[in-house]
Amino acid sequence: MEFDVDRIRKDFPILATQMNGRQLVYLDSAATSQKPRQVINAVARHYRKLNANIHRGIYKLSEEATAEYVASKEAVARFIHAKSYRSIVYFRSTTEAINAVARAWGDANTGSGDRVLITEMEHHSNIVPWQMLAKRKGAHLDYVGLRDGSELDLEDYKSKLLLKPKIVAVTHVSNVLGTINDVKEITRMAHEAGASVLVDGAQSVPHMPVDVSGMDADFVAFSGHKMLGPSGIGVLYGKEDVLEGMEPFHGGGDMIRSVDFQESTWNELPWKFEAGTQNMEGAAGLAAAVRYLKRLGMESVREHEKKITLYALEALADEHVTAFGLGRDRIEERAGVISFDVKGVHAHDVAQVFDSEGIAIRSGHHCAMPLVTRVLGEPAVPRMSFYVYTKEQEIDSAIAAIRKAREVMKLSS
Repeated sequence: MEFDVDRIRKDFPILATQMNGRQLVYLDSAATSQKPRQVINAVARHYRKLNANIHRGIYKLSEEATAEYVASKEAVARFIHAKSYRSIVYFRSTTEAINAVARAWGDANTGSGDRVLITEMEHHSNIVPWQMLAKRKGAHLDYVGLRDGSELDLEDYKSKLLLKPKIVAVTHVSNVLGTINDVKEITRMAHEAGASVLVDGAQSVPHMPVDVSGMDADFVAFSGHKMLGPSGIGVLYGKEDVLEGMEPFHGGGDMIRSVDFQESTWNELPWKFEAGTQNMEGAAGLAAAVRYLKRLGMESVREHEKKITLYALEALADEHVTAFGLGRDRIEERAGVISFDVKGVHAHDVAQVFDSEGIAIRSGHHCAMPLVTRVLGEPAVPRMSFYVYTKEQEIDSAIAAIRKAREVMKLSS
């Protein structure tokens, strides 16, 4: 099926919005994606027809709600090529999923003097939980450096693996640079060194084919709201044997098998990690998002984003702009994220000019302060990010906004 962006855009009601008197141009999908009517309708349908607590009632409505919830997990498992929905745990977000691993797995497997290895490319969500773990357990937190401020230094990675870390936590795609890391090879090397692996898939699972079984990572975390789904629902994939060996992160509600006055026993996978009433409407919306993306085809989604990213990089090259990350000749290793610097114009001023033109971009450190401030050497950077509904004319609008920003600052061309 042809990837028809104009047809796809008709599924997204918000794209018809006027912003500051202009047609909305949304270039902030790395922060959160927009939602198609299919997802909006799935959430509304849950409330209209299936709103009952799951796993608790023996009446028909509760049973149907439970079936919908389980079907959502099955759809997600198939989408990322997990072997079973038992490996799919729902949390609120990628952030909570990583925190759960740092607590439930990290506390049990990390002790004083042990090492945890992450990279200078990470989002705060894949830094702070490991900092907290290191402080709790007296462990050392090491970082893999970057080459040319664009890609992981694999020689540095090899040397850090010699220190025998307990776990390696790495982003699949940088939310600042757009760099796609070879997580399959990174995982292989980590396992050879005796380390477990967590992959932050927040910027990869929504945008390209991801096969968690082939990747072989022990954990992969990602969020629904970045892949056309609702906010408030995130996914932790874990190998079944690893999850079986972990203690729960939260206690209470549906995660129990039995409770006595002094102790409790836990439910089977994946329920033992899901305490309390779950985000049932979020699960319905996430399943609809997965169905939508599968219908488009993830290979086609990836090809579209490569095309848009290359178009944007080529357009930026003609302006007084520095685009961070790998160059146009390495588009296969880049995702649809471009952080950039307009010489002589502060990042926030760029974003304000964009906003005046009806264009939504993000400006700041993008929850990756060490990368932006220390590696890139910038206080803040503006960022454009793309998705299935982005079209070339929107990039043209962004380039015109960059020119306007320079005019406002009275910079010569």
